[in-house]
Amino acid sequence: MSRRKPYLVGHQEFAALYRVDPKQVAQWLSPSRGAVLDPSTAVVVSGVRYWPLGFAAGWGATTARFRQVDLDVKARIIAEQGEGWEPHLAAELPPIVGQHEIIQIFGLPAQGTLATTIASGRFPAHDWLLSGSMLWMLETVLDAAPRLRERARSLPWEVDEAVVTALREGTYDGPGSRVLTRGRHARKGL
Repeated sequence: MSRRKPYLVGHQEFAALYRVDPKQVAQWLSPSRGAVLDPSTAVVVSGVRYWPLGFAAGWGATTARFRQVDLDVKARIIAEQGEGWEPHLAAELPPIVGQHEIIQIFGLPAQGTLATTIASGRFPAHDWLLSGSMLWMLETVLDAAPRLRERARSLPWEVDEAVVTALREGTYDGPGSRVLTRGRHARKGL
């Protein structure tokens, strides 16, 4: 089944939209520098922030110091992500998961188990590759569960419905739900 996915950006893509180094995005988020980029505008997936493309592309026009978005970069991001739609708010996004959340969904014993399954081609293709990280819509992962169970040799690939419910309701607070900053956990959403 084909789903139109929302266009997203990570730190690297956000920086490319404004022709700055990705470290600049972290500075824009920093409270000590005036937090010109509100952290609550992003979703946190596997410990990393991601923004709706519509928000990211419009952000430069909302700052005290106007920043011109690079429309060629925006077009490239859209082309790379395929057919989709352009959300403006994090609340518009469907549940999105990365490897941390997938490990919890299936109760996997280690990240290496998932990495091996992905590398072997038995796991569904990622919906996004952003800032070097693979992301999936939750439904992509859940749709693959029966096939994963059929092909499994030793793992049950059973879905933890409590984790799925929390992801759907936006209340998930397990591994990956907080931004990791220099090896420390930051408060969720910061």
